Amino acid sequence: MNGKTQQEPKPIRLVFELARADNPRLYDELVRFPQGAKRVNRLRVLAYDGLLAQYGVFTSVGAGGVPIATRIDTAPAGSAAVTNAVFEPGFSE
Repeated sequence: MNGKTQQEPKPIRLVFELARADNPRLYDELVRFPQGAKRVNRLRVLAYDGLLAQYGVFTSVGAGGVPIATRIDTAPAGSAAVTNAVFEPGFSE
């Protein structure tokens, strides 16, 4: 290489305060967990799921997207559409 070695990216440390008035749903979800690792892990999961939803990997139930059967039938092998359909509402009888 050119003398520079690849360095591991430094971890990001976040310290913030969240009041219920700022985001009631998020506050209510996080306050269920005791302070510490459980609360931090829940926030991490919520943030990651939100990131996936933002990039279209997850779709919300009321998004008005393509019906589940169509997405699964036309999804390429290994596509996230198949896995995500597990969490969609059931088929109507």
